[in-house]
Amino acid sequence: QVQLVESGGGLVQAGGPLRLSCAASGRTFSRVVMGWFRQAPGKEREFVAAISSIGGGTRYADSVKGRFTISRDNAKNTVYLQMISLKPEDTAVYYCAADPTRWSTSAAEDRYDYWGQGTQVTVSS
Repeated sequence: QVQLVESGGGLVQAGGPLRLSCAASGRTFSRVVMGWFRQAPGKEREFVAAISSIGGGTRYADSVKGRFTISRDNAKNTVYLQMISLKPEDTAVYYCAADPTRWSTSAAEDRYDYWGQGTQVTVSS
């Protein structure tokens, strides 16, 4: 079992930054692949970024490359999503997710067994 709790969401103006955090508990965090997904109103949930359990390899959706950075602090059992140059289309509920069974990243939602409750990010124009 992995428990995930996101924080850091809020209202930000377009062009501004925001950092999301996801605190994990319940498993050896360093062995868990972590991902961020988001769901905008009326849309399906989509992949944002992921970071591997070993080596810190990362993967990003094309829509956020160059603007978002995923990182992890295994000592704090926390994964982060640093977002800059935010756009109104980034408005969504952001979820962190955990895949404790593999080593490498994936953009596939069904690879992730555990999910947080989500945190709202609203970008005003």
